[in-house]
Amino acid sequence: MICLISDTWYLFNKYVRITLRMPMWALFTIIQPLIWLLIFGQLFKNMASLPGFPAGRYMDFFLPGAVIMTVLFGTSWSGVSLLREINFGTVEKMLVTPVSRISIVMSRVIHSAFTVIIQCLIIFIVALIFGVRVSGFSGMLLSLIVVFLLAVGFSGISNGLAIWIKREEPLVVMGNMMTLPLMFFSSAMVPKSFMPEWIRIITMVNPIDYAVEAIRVFYTGVVSSEAVFAGFAFLVLFALVSISWATEMFVNQSE
Repeated sequence: MICLISDTWYLFNKYVRITLRMPMWALFTIIQPLIWLLIFGQLFKNMASLPGFPAGRYMDFFLPGAVIMTVLFGTSWSGVSLLREINFGTVEKMLVTPVSRISIVMSRVIHSAFTVIIQCLIIFIVALIFGVRVSGFSGMLLSLIVVFLLAVGFSGISNGLAIWIKREEPLVVMGNMMTLPLMFFSSAMVPKSFMPEWIRIITMVNPIDYAVEAIRVFYTGVVSSEAVFAGFAFLVLFALVSISWATEMFVNQSE
């Protein structure tokens, strides 16, 4: 276990240094969520006056959705870098060393989640500049735990798919399929009361919806509610299953 932790920490720092050498790539992934936050906040601002819509501006309502979009765009293609290292022979060289096989995947997943947390903090700061109201910073800090769990889950799926598919093009396509459709099948953009019944059913198994609902509750200043407990339970399970599947795929392929 000590070797696993130390190997994961060493590789995590390695990927952090690589990211610091290319900061524009990390910043690029937050451009689209920022655009959506600003444009959707203006485009759908009159929706907030409809009967049944939660009180407040639409931008206040959509901020958790913009945060989750940052998670998706930052993790759905994280398996591409693993696939490139496999194709370039970098992973093969690591496999002849005593490094833990599990740490090779774990370090990548944790690095993706860490990067996404930094990006979400930038989104949050920009939202505050544009007047988005959040009740208390404790809820904002707790929402980062939700972001971490969701990022670990989707990064694990992306890395597992990379090991399984072994081709970059279909991996990118599947990454796209994990972003917008899942966003629309959640309450990120509209309240559940505005959704058709069949979409509300899908939200019950959509981890994005649980994350959005939990973050939205946190942003109102509440740190304990049924939505929070349900969201945490579902996201912990989602993260554990995803990362377990990714590491199992990698270990099996490397044997």
